[in-house]
Amino acid sequence: MRDIDIAELSRRSGVRASALRYYEERGLIASTGRRGLKRLFDPEVLERLSLIALGRASGFSLDEIAAMLGGAPEPVIDKARLRARAEEIGRRIEELSRMREGLLHASACTAPTLMACAKFRRIVRFAGREAAATPSRSRFRATAV
Repeated sequence: MRDIDIAELSRRSGVRASALRYYEERGLIASTGRRGLKRLFDPEVLERLSLIALGRASGFSLDEIAAMLGGAPEPVIDKARLRARAEEIGRRIEELSRMREGLLHASACTAPTLMACAKFRRIVRFAGREAAATPSRSRFRATAV
């Protein structure tokens, strides 16, 4: 299979050329050379870009992804790290599900005002305690409930 230029890689992967250049600068991908002024890449870089996309969608930072992918063609992915991230995502899903249920209750509540609804007031108190316990996400939690 012949090498593809950065424009083709961008088109096929959906990753902007500027991001591809940045990934190359960070050592996440490597070009094989140039054709004129355009960088060339082995088509197998598409799979690596898919791994990067999966890592980003899973909440891993580029530094974490770089550590897992390493410089080797075959990545050495830490399964314990994946399990820990999956558990973290599971906890977040549970939080969001509770938040969704609270919002659905609030939208259908027949109390004269939401603050007159005992269940809604419990949700508000819970959100306040959660926000105080995890200040890094308190802005999201306060807005979402």
